[in-house]
Amino acid sequence: MEESITQITEKNAVVRHWSLKIQREKGDSLVEGCVANLLEHTIVNVRQNNLEDLVRVWNQWDSDTRGIFTERYGDIAHLITIRVDEQLIQAMVRFWDPAYQCFTFNQEDMTPTIEEYAVLLRIDNVQFGKIYVKEPKPLTFRKKIVRLTDMTDAWAEKQIKKKNETVCIPWSSLRESVLSHPDILKRVNPFALAIYGLVIFPRVLGHIEVAVFDFFERLKQGVNPIPTILAETFRSLSTCRRVGKGRFIGCAQLLNVWILSHFWKVERTPFHMFSKTFAPLEAYLKKEWPREVTEQHWVSIFQNLRAEDITWRAPWIRPSVLLYKCCNTPYPYLRPR
Repeated sequence: MEESITQITEKNAVVRHWSLKIQREKGDSLVEGCVANLLEHTIVNVRQNNLEDLVRVWNQWDSDTRGIFTERYGDIAHLITIRVDEQLIQAMVRFWDPAYQCFTFNQEDMTPTIEEYAVLLRIDNVQFGKIYVKEPKPLTFRKKIVRLTDMTDAWAEKQIKKKNETVCIPWSSLRESVLSHPDILKRVNPFALAIYGLVIFPRVLGHIEVAVFDFFERLKQGVNPIPTILAETFRSLSTCRRVGKGRFIGCAQLLNVWILSHFWKVERTPFHMFSKTFAPLEAYLKKEWPREVTEQHWVSIFQNLRAEDITWRAPWIRPSVLLYKCCNTPYPYLRPR
């Protein structure tokens, strides 16, 4: 009887050696003639929304309401209390390579993955193979606001604003529903929408744009939000790097946690870190991290980064079996650096 694919496992060192061997044999994967024309310096605005209002709402909720929220939306509420190290993010952007969609720190290439972000957010009620695609005939923005808040069409119409050519609604328009609606889900759902609009996709400060409403509507159908979150992060990083300036509008909180987690060294990873009940964002918030580190210091760290300085697999990532080749053929085709 043939051995099952899932029964054939190799150690990380073996996989990495094989990957490097393929890279040397096949060379670079970019289209011939592609030239990276990036500016030497990149100045990035990492301005964030003021989240104190969201923190106050969360602190007012009882444990039952918080439990319902977490069951539906995972650990996204922890994002509102994560302090973003702007100096760190500004330094990281300078090492982003848009062509390869990764950070190139000295000789070490790193990029956030779907698996890492999925464990960070702990969203268990999604179909991970089902990604977001905009509906061909979505409801009007006004109708979506009405359905979310139970308010009238006339009220919803008055809340719709246009900021920098973007159609959106102020967070303040949803606050009352979040605080006092008699239906618990009519409090929980707008609050989750606010986190997606103000923290995860913060394009318009203080407002939630229509695109986030479209995305949020599909979450109810069990789509996996992680690829969209990563795609927006990669898009914003690449835009800032190519132009040499701009505002980073990906989720800075997740990017901040992701990179520092790879400096989170433990001699022996405790077993509880692999449990589904372990909350990496909560653990991150309890851990002491360096403060007041300058951008130039972070740049120096990244310029001199070595493999032994980082943890390649974040300590909270649960072990899993991955199909990386079929016989000697990369699966899918390996895109060597």
